Amino acid sequence: MITSDRLSKLGSGVFDRNDRRKAAYVDSVQHSDQALIDLSLGSTDLAPPADAIEAMASVLRDPSSASYCLHAGTQSFREAAAAWCEQRFGVCVDAETEVLMLVGSQEGTAHLPLAVLDPGDSALILDPSYPSHRGGLQLADADIHTLPLTAERGWAPDFDALSAEQWRQIRLMVLGFPHNPTACTGDQTWLDQAMQRSIQHDLVLAHDNPYVDLALEGEAPSLLRCGHWRERGIEFFSLSKGWCLGGFRLAFAVGAAPLIQALRQLKGVVDFNQCRALQRGAVVALDQHADWPSRLLPVYRQRRDRMRQALLDLGWIVPKPSMALYLWMPIPEWASARGWSDEQLAAELLEHCGVALTPGSGFGDAGRGWLRLALVRPVEELENAVRRIHPWWERRR
Repeated sequence: MITSDRLSKLGSGVFDRNDRRKAAYVDSVQHSDQALIDLSLGSTDLAPPADAIEAMASVLRDPSSASYCLHAGTQSFREAAAAWCEQRFGVCVDAETEVLMLVGSQEGTAHLPLAVLDPGDSALILDPSYPSHRGGLQLADADIHTLPLTAERGWAPDFDALSAEQWRQIRLMVLGFPHNPTACTGDQTWLDQAMQRSIQHDLVLAHDNPYVDLALEGEAPSLLRCGHWRERGIEFFSLSKGWCLGGFRLAFAVGAAPLIQALRQLKGVVDFNQCRALQRGAVVALDQHADWPSRLLPVYRQRRDRMRQALLDLGWIVPKPSMALYLWMPIPEWASARGWSDEQLAAELLEHCGVALTPGSGFGDAGRGWLRLALVRPVEELENAVRRIHPWWERRR
């Protein structure tokens, strides 16, 4: 045995399984006339601010951009992030002690448990939740409790579902609203309730918030609006979704100084920061294009409404999401009657229709029986995906 038990706990990961299936589909000669329509990742086709890309390009020519970047080299980025927090939430943030640059918010959520938990400590995550939330806890050898989200409750967390004894055991709670994968915007009162539990039981509250500016209905919640975040809270923000910079891996954490210091200490051992060129583009995005995410909302609203209607016309009952980027879809009754899981239905849609979706079970047990569709292609291509599915659907239902 040359690999760890810890690795076996992680499993393959839903995105890796999908990646293998997509690669096999693309390589298949019999499907060469039907190009893949990939709606499995929240990797948008929309453009980032041109000024941000130009800023990256101009600094990239400077030889210093090829150098390693330590924490001190992120000062301008951290100051821009702090200024954005003040403009966005009306909260003054110390760029030196309360902000940390990250290589994507996924890095922060995966590494935080290593910084705040000891092996065997208990932590709480939502179910379903983004895979790095569970993965980070598994890497930290944590005892994982889950808080199931249900459609019947409008995806609201039920903090009373845990017993008093369970709450006494928990040292870290990880939330994320607007929520991936259910595409629910969420409510500020949910975070306020979570903070009350955190104070009552002396635990760390982490909030993953890369979709904060992509609510189609309602106002997205934020941990920075909760009292006591400076004592026990940390929130993760990203430029991947709102500024369409996913592949550039630009994000930051804002939180209690001891938590930022702990994550910084861990980061100092396992990696460095993004180069100066990428940071310069991020500064331009935050400083000069804070409204960029709001420009995307009409596009996502049209995609949501047109795609949802096309699926309804097909006979696929799809709830209306309040957050941009995704549809969260229960598998149809005829597929359930065949005994198909969400993973099998996703595989069938890819093999026979060339349309890639993400199985909901990849986000946790409560995601079983659901599929996530990312609205990351133009309306015409989204509707073409439904046209492809239609004859296959009719033959099987």
